[in-house]
Amino acid sequence: MSLIQLVITLVVIGAILWAIDRYIPMNAAIKKLVNIVVVVVAVLFVLQYFGIIGSGHGIMVIG
Repeated sequence: MSLIQLVITLVVIGAILWAIDRYIPMNAAIKKLVNIVVVVVAVLFVLQYFGIIGSGHGIMVIG
């Protein structure tokens, strides 16, 4: 993935988040939680793109 594709991906994520915030009515607390989750996932995506963190293949979720 090139740097331009990364920027385009982040712009699309931002546009989708803006559309959700603007047009989908929901409680302010839920909206804040959605925003936080999307930002955290986007930051992890960028960190993984630059190789700062690994791919997460060794992570086990115990249920």
